[in-house]
This record gives sequence, C-alpha cells and structure tokens, in this order.
Amino acid sequence: MLVLLPPSETKRPGGSGDPLRLAELVFPGLGPLRAEAIGALAELARRPEEMARILKLSQRQLREIDVNAAVSDSATLPAVDRFTGVLYDALDAGSLTGDARAWLAENAAIQTALFGPVGALDPIPAFRLSAGHRLPGLAPLKRHWAAATSVELEGCGPVLDLRSEAYRALGPVPADEDQAYVRVVNGDGRALNHFNKQTKGVFARALALAGERFDTVDAIVEWARSAGFVISREGDELLLTEESTVPDAEIFAIAGRSR
Repeated sequence: MLVLLPPSETKRPGGSGDPLRLAELVFPGLGPLRAEAIGALAELARRPEEMARILKLSQRQLREIDVNAAVSDSATLPAVDRFTGVLYDALDAGSLTGDARAWLAENAAIQTALFGPVGALDPIPAFRLSAGHRLPGLAPLKRHWAAATSVELEGCGPVLDLRSEAYRALGPVPADEDQAYVRVVNGDGRALNHFNKQTKGVFARALALAGERFDTVDAIVEWARSAGFVISREGDELLLTEESTVPDAEIFAIAGRSR
C-alpha cells in the first residue's frame, strides 16, 4: 500500500545527514528527471533577481536563494522531518516509535516539486520550489513529472492520496490501481482548509502507529472506523470528517484496533 502526502512550503533548515544522493531515493526511475530539475534550479540560483521574481520571494525570503544554490551540497534530513506546517505538526513524526517510522518508510511518500515523490524517510535537503513554479529551461512541472511518476506508482496499490490537487497533477495514480482521494469535510459535507491538513496529519499518524499493511482501500476504511475516525467512501473518494481529530484516534491505533 502507499499513502501519498503533500509537501509543505515551510521546512526545517539544516540537517545532520550527508548531502543528497539521488540513487538513495525511492522510485529510482525518476533519477534522470530529478537531476534535470536540480540542475535547472541551480542554474536559476545563479541569477538571484530572476529567482526571487520567479519564486515570488519576499524580502524576508531572499535567503531561500542561497538554500536553493546549495541544494546538492547541503546536509539532509528524512523527508518527513524536513517538512513543517499544520499537517506535519499533527503527524509529529519525531515522536513516533521506531516501528511507526519504519512503517512510514515502507508505506508513505511525499510528493515534491523538485524531486518528485520521495519516501518518508528519504534524506533530502532544504529547498524552495512549489508545484506552481516554472523553472527556466525545464518543461512545466506537470509535464516534467506526471507521466514518469505514474509509471513509478504502478503496482503500489491500494493508494490513499492525501495530496492537494496541484501535487496530484504532478504524479497521477494509474487509473487501474485500487485508490482513493482523501477529502476532509465538516458535518455538512463541505471541504475544509486548516482542519483538512490537521485531520490528514492525524490520520497518517494513526496509520503509522497501527503499523498494518492493508490489501484494499475498503480494508483501510474498516480499520479507520474501528480506530475512531468518521469516514465514508464515495467511489474513488474517502470523506473524512473534522470530527476525526480526537485524542481517542491515537489510543485506538496504538491498541491495535484495526479491524
């Protein structure tokens, strides 16, 4: 199975790992495309004013130019520890058990604009690039990543897609995979923003703590209900309500109430 997570604009700086080694990232078939994207970013970093314009950097964000210039040489962190923000605060990967982090390594990936999807524990550097940006000399990111990423995702089902629409476009899940796009809604079925990210983080954390590998999306839904989540399936969508963000969700998951 595979849980696909979105990235975050905000990231932890620094790191303690060796510089980026593309051969160590999951989905190795994306290696050449990753090298091309990194090269285009490095080339753009040589023109600071243009990078600031293209990435729409504010005066306080200009340090990101140096971060991008050093992307091939700077220290790394596991991807799930690199990203911050509402979803990753709720996931709180740093507090997970070793077994739960190992589950993430085997069953979760984070979609990025610069590297494509990376494994949750893949070591990556800090960088600044989003799905809506365009790197000079490189095809639009959707065209650059989509087809090759779909090939890499073949056979990964069941797939839970927690990504935003912009990042889903960078790596569509093959249509024949057992999959579901997760939407967070309120009691009236309306989509949410802040609680969307928070609830997805809580859900991913509970999955990691439960430590199971499911064979179908329906089995995941059954587990989620037993773990205290309010969830329903409508075709290729899973509707997860904001009421799911409850302390009991983690207690149920740790206790192993998965069926």
